[in-house]
Amino acid sequence: QVQLVESGGGLVQAGGSLRLSCVASGRISSINAMGWYRQAPGKQRELVARITSGGSTNYADSVKGRFTISRDNAKNTVYLQMNSLKPEDTALYYCKAERLGQPYWGQGTQVTVSS
Repeated sequence: QVQLVESGGGLVQAGGSLRLSCVASGRISSINAMGWYRQAPGKQRELVARITSGGSTNYADSVKGRFTISRDNAKNTVYLQMNSLKPEDTALYYCKAERLGQPYWGQGTQVTVSS
């Protein structure tokens, strides 16, 4: 099992920044990739950014140039730096770990961007 705990969400004005953190614990060996997903009310959960164990990253088109995913292996932590936030970025943000074909999810952290 892998446990994931997110933090860093909150209320911010449009144009502002937030940094989300996701700390992994448990059976963290063999985690292939970690990522951030988000779900707004009435919408499907969508990929925001993902980073593999090899360091490759990919982003949703809507956040390219504004968000950056990174990781600190020593702290078993993945970060999502979010800049130039827009009201449409408002959502519940989830951390996901992929390990040996199994997905593991955190409980989510709310990000609200006011106009």
